[in-house]
Amino acid sequence: MKKVTILGIALALCLSSCSEDFLNQTDPTKVGVDVFYKNEEQVKQALSGVYSQVQSLTNTGYLFGEFQTDNTTLDLNPSDRGGAGGWEAFEFGTVNSGNGEVANLWNGYYAAMYNCNLTLEKMVAATMSDNGRKEVEGQLKFLRAYMYFNLVQYFGDVIIVTSTLATPDPAFDLVRAPQAEVWAQIEKDLKEAAAALPDKYAAAADKGRATKGAALSLLGKSYLTQKKYADAVTTLKQVTTLGYTLNANYADNFDPAPAKKNGPESIFEIQYQGDNDLGEWSNFEYVFAPRVSKGAVTGYAAGTNGGRNVPTNDIMAAYEKGDLRKDISLKPSFTLDGKVYPVPYVAKYNYPHTIVNRTNTNWPVLRYADVLLMLAESINEQSGANAEALGYLNQVRKRAGLADVAIADKVAFRTAVLKERRLELAFENHRWFDLKRTKTAAEWAAFMNAHGAQERAKPTVDRGNVPFNSTDYVYTENEYVLPLPAQQILINPKLTQNAGY
Repeated sequence: MKKVTILGIALALCLSSCSEDFLNQTDPTKVGVDVFYKNEEQVKQALSGVYSQVQSLTNTGYLFGEFQTDNTTLDLNPSDRGGAGGWEAFEFGTVNSGNGEVANLWNGYYAAMYNCNLTLEKMVAATMSDNGRKEVEGQLKFLRAYMYFNLVQYFGDVIIVTSTLATPDPAFDLVRAPQAEVWAQIEKDLKEAAAALPDKYAAAADKGRATKGAALSLLGKSYLTQKKYADAVTTLKQVTTLGYTLNANYADNFDPAPAKKNGPESIFEIQYQGDNDLGEWSNFEYVFAPRVSKGAVTGYAAGTNGGRNVPTNDIMAAYEKGDLRKDISLKPSFTLDGKVYPVPYVAKYNYPHTIVNRTNTNWPVLRYADVLLMLAESINEQSGANAEALGYLNQVRKRAGLADVAIADKVAFRTAVLKERRLELAFENHRWFDLKRTKTAAEWAAFMNAHGAQERAKPTVDRGNVPFNSTDYVYTENEYVLPLPAQQILINPKLTQNAGY
């Protein structure tokens, strides 16, 4: 566990150890940890709780995966700058260690990690079928690896915690582990998850849970990120044997209709369920809708539109003529009361729903198109732009309605596959990691400064006469990773802050 989160756990442990009777009373409305985790049903309920925490983390993933790149910007509200020190900072490159979104990110991941580790420990003594035990353990290890996969790229060195703490004191001695150790833990968890998880689940209710394909895909991505290209190729090729295919229609990847959700291209996605009061809905459509669009985009004028994650002029210009993905992924404007407003918005998550702000749309994490493009990239880095690498790349282009490319140069192919990833996976929170994987810190800073200059010179969305600050869109190499939350350093001085913060 972690610090602010760890502090809460430490305090809880301290309170639970006090001898005063009035502190030792049992809350009759809650199930204690010592009487839960006794059977397969309870363990699976705990597993669902971890999935729910990961769902919550996904709700703000665009801040880190898209805002910090050339893909998206914001529809600025001149009359309300309440987000300037929080979520807006990710767009303008002004994040500091006191940013509340960074604190929420850190605390949320480690809170989910705690419950993941607790369930793994408690299920050892639970009454479970052999198959049920394997599947739950495999899913938990996949989820833990997925969380560390994100954390190590967000923050660099991070604390590795694979067990819970019996007392609070050790929490204040935890230190950050080198990235190599974090990657080793990710690989270990994913290998064990792949060995335990089925290709598919027998029960329809389990559709959408982590599978062998999800574990292998994330393992392949981990190898690619570490530039272990031979391992990436070997691992990702295993995924191609598991029955996944590209949807004929790109839009079907995002359509929440029962017949299309978790379809043949879906390897792992964060599950949401709207149109009810169960609290499992998504609302990306509203978060990304232009601020003043009322019901023109969502269909419900009563909804609150965020104006966030706005497609930039740069990405809109990046699509080739005839690319079928563009019109599905984004719209360049909206029409309200007969007037056209030139404010772009992400459209790939926009589908009919029956209750305002409660949509059914899942968030894709791993798609088969991603695997094909990772294979193309890995093969090129290992062996050059050969026919096999081109074949994987052109499968994705063909579905987009584009002609095959024939590239013999390794560097040119690297550029082509990165562009293809940008457009194929647009607004799915891959861009920041892709840029970091393919650029050094200095190269990334230069790239983002060039994008910032472009956006300052010609903003994608009118700013209502609000001038840019002198620090907006000014990037330095230290921003290649996020700062640790300031509270964590205060709580545990043994944690060191990332350079430059």
